[in-house]
Amino acid sequence: MREGLKQVLHLLRLPHRGSATPLEAEAFRRLRHFLQEEGYRVQALPFRGVRSYGWELLVISLLLGLAPLSPWPPLIGALAFLLYFSGIRPWGFLLDRYPSQNLLTWKGQGDKALLLMAHVDTAKTFFLYHPKRVRHFRTNFLLNATLALSAPLLALTFLAWPVGLYFLIQTTLLLLRELKAPYVKGGNDNASGVAVATALFLETEPPAAWRLGLALTGCEEVGALGAKALIPHLPQGTLVLNLDNVGRGELFYAEGEGMLLYVPYRGRLLEAARNTPGARPLRYRLAYFDTLPLAQRGFPCLSLIRLEQGVPPDWHWPTDTFARLDEEALEDTLRYARTLLQRVFHGVSS
Repeated sequence: MREGLKQVLHLLRLPHRGSATPLEAEAFRRLRHFLQEEGYRVQALPFRGVRSYGWELLVISLLLGLAPLSPWPPLIGALAFLLYFSGIRPWGFLLDRYPSQNLLTWKGQGDKALLLMAHVDTAKTFFLYHPKRVRHFRTNFLLNATLALSAPLLALTFLAWPVGLYFLIQTTLLLLRELKAPYVKGGNDNASGVAVATALFLETEPPAAWRLGLALTGCEEVGALGAKALIPHLPQGTLVLNLDNVGRGELFYAEGEGMLLYVPYRGRLLEAARNTPGARPLRYRLAYFDTLPLAQRGFPCLSLIRLEQGVPPDWHWPTDTFARLDEEALEDTLRYARTLLQRVFHGVSS
């Protein structure tokens, strides 16, 4: 494995890098020092976030669980469910009280901008991510979404009690998660993406017309909060290449994403990916990337991810360790991403 990948992976070997936790802050301190030692001026962009998404989903589930009492709580719960899984958190100002940050650095002087992006933080585990269940994650989500969005109407029928009980059980499971579940180490999710993005940034000199940036984000696992905080610091029209879970499995490029509403990508990176052998196209509906809030605001985006049997390997499970990373997969992702950049920089279309 090339030295740049090894160095970054070594920096991220912490017990975890949970969103907005002191260990996430330590990971950022190490990465910033590393980039400064390499000669780059690094901006630390602070913001506030949450340490887990579970409390928000717990309250939403509790509202839906009150269906037997009145249709009004599940109506509020259904609206909150729709907003949350569309990337909108109007209540965020009440909850986002823990410090997190993004790191941002640039090289080159051109008018055009291309940004490499990867999230640093890791998530808590949950029983749905067990290797025997995780392949059904999308099916479980769609069932949950159907019941959640139907709950206000079901509250007026004989199904109010079964639906209420379902969501009250879910509330209890989420509470247990918040009280008991550990954060994962995050070798694949997403030390792999940080390592590839950083190594690619260090080795690439953009041509005269371009600037090349590197953004390492916090709080992706709790609503892409770092990416949202990053938006005011990006030049309009910046192309964004995101790397997430690229340490094992088959390589895909996402053509768009969205757990509920699908947001298609556009722009030169997507065109380059469609003309570059080595990765398959994917409509990513399993979860969200940091690219979601940027694509929603019109930034031309592309995300690279590796999957095994339709899901990221060791996704949000304690087996997501550095020992399980595939060096060849990391190197191959780096080669593919390098080719994409060269096609974009030099206008190669086929």
